[in-house]
Amino acid sequence: APEHVSDTVLRTMRKPGIEQYRRFVNAFNDSVKIHGKKYCIVEYFMSAHPGCTLNDAVELAVYLHRNRIEPEQVQDFYPAPMTLAGAMFYTGVDPVTGESVYVPRTDREKALQRALLLHHKPEFQAKAREALVEAGRKDLIGRGGNCIVPPGNDSRK
Repeated sequence: APEHVSDTVLRTMRKPGIEQYRRFVNAFNDSVKIHGKKYCIVEYFMSAHPGCTLNDAVELAVYLHRNRIEPEQVQDFYPAPMTLAGAMFYTGVDPVTGESVYVPRTDREKALQRALLLHHKPEFQAKAREALVEAGRKDLIGRGGNCIVPPGNDSRK
């Protein structure tokens, strides 16, 4: 599962870059076609993982939009005991490298990141617009080809 697209976040997850995943998806799709099978990949994404800033969540939202991926649900990060990610969450430090790691901690920021990943659902669009405004990405609000959410009454904030 890719879980994210930001190199920074993928590094904290100890995963390779998104290009390696895209190569896998292409090879999988080619194999499915060759063998006449009806399989598909259900992609899995995570919000608010240690290392994930609001800008990283915007990057993932843009990726989802451009690739026409509309997740039905996303996994909000919750720390598990005895894991590197759990240690990063509680300490703000990568235990392997000793480097500081940004950790989204507030319920508000977690909700903004989640809304960005679910921006295609009407019930998340107001919160996604709020996140885009906060991230300085008003250019992604509107009806143009690069926009990920339509304008709304709340976008004047």
